[in-house]
Amino acid sequence: MPLTRIAVRAGKPATYRKALMQGVHRALMEVFKVPEDDQFMIVTEHDADNFLFGRHYLGIERSDDLVIVQIAANNTRGQDQKKALFAKIAENLAQDPGVRKEDVFVNLVDVARENWSFGNGVAQYAT
Repeated sequence: MPLTRIAVRAGKPATYRKALMQGVHRALMEVFKVPEDDQFMIVTEHDADNFLFGRHYLGIERSDDLVIVQIAANNTRGQDQKKALFAKIAENLAQDPGVRKEDVFVNLVDVARENWSFGNGVAQYAT
């Protein structure tokens, strides 16, 4: 159900990018109870000219290793569960591949269930 986009600066190895996806997915499984095989993730790499961010926004010191995670998911979770997801993603990415928690930026996009088609032109979640 979630669609995850991860944006990073260009030049990280494939193992790093894979660890990012795995860490985010583990958090989604643990906190949002997403099934293991429910994985729809895209990692994009950007050069410095195409990766602009507030290095000191809200008093958080960010580096060139910033990881931007955007997750579109069903709008069925409360504020506490969302906060728990943000914390778990930062914790997982700090463990592997070693991203500073200050460099983990997460945006959650709430989506109505009927706004998904997982194939065959069918809105599988629409009732």
